[in-house]
Amino acid sequence: MERSSSMQPQLSLNHVSFVCKSVSRTVKFYEEVLGFVLIKRPSSFKFEGAWLFNHGIGIHLLECNSSNEILDKKGVINPRDNHISFQCSDFWLVINKLEAMNIEYVKAEVEEGGIKVDQLFFHDPDGYMIEICNCENLPVLPLSSCPLQKISPYSNRKSDMSLLLSGEEWQELACAKKVEALMMLNLVSDMMAISL
Repeated sequence: MERSSSMQPQLSLNHVSFVCKSVSRTVKFYEEVLGFVLIKRPSSFKFEGAWLFNHGIGIHLLECNSSNEILDKKGVINPRDNHISFQCSDFWLVINKLEAMNIEYVKAEVEEGGIKVDQLFFHDPDGYMIEICNCENLPVLPLSSCPLQKISPYSNRKSDMSLLLSGEEWQELACAKKVEALMMLNLVSDMMAISL
């Protein structure tokens, strides 16, 4: 069977790797602040390090040979800097934990089409930026999805959205909301087809 050249073999993000000044200090930070768990690391490595895992992702810590090897990354917390981001269900729990540990943070908010995303940025002990957010509020939409075309094998109507919204209301919706409405309509159509 010949594979399509457009198919990508990657399955998911496996881990991120950070060089750190003190593996033990950085392990403690990721365990206490973000709930990561220390896991077994292959013993064949010829350098100090640690592997952590949680939230479906690994963090591999590599201890540098000397503290002069790592440039001081800490400074002003800049949300536009390189960072790793984690979705969060309880912002205040994380804020309380950061405050209890005297870890400086910056809050931000992004809005798109009436949908708000809360963001929290802070540094790990080696100055790597971490974001905590409720980014799941924003639908993930390929740019090719706008403008939309409804594809449903269960429909022969040109616009089933008339069942949900008037034509004028439909025109005013942002693309993301249109995708969400169409997804819900397709889900209802599929569920009705299954129950028949």
